Amino acid sequence: MSDIIINDEVDITDVMCPVTFAKAKVALEELEDGQVLSVLLNAGEPVRNVPRSMEYEGNQVLKLTDNQDGTFTLLVKKGGTK
Repeated sequence: MSDIIINDEVDITDVMCPVTFAKAKVALEELEDGQVLSVLLNAGEPVRNVPRSMEYEGNQVLKLTDNQDGTFTLLVKKGGTK
């Protein structure tokens, strides 16, 4: 999946749930359908909840990478089904 083009990035490591998802959702709303957002998030509750919420909203989780430093990088493709 190294051919993924990332259209925008957002760092949500400085906020707590449920603001994490809200901040990521706002960033994703700025993109066109089919574009990809890279989300830097913390381990724990954010990495459990944000990917699930993104899929629930009709978007596609492409990849979730453990950065080995307590953070994860989530790649989300904007869906447009909702």
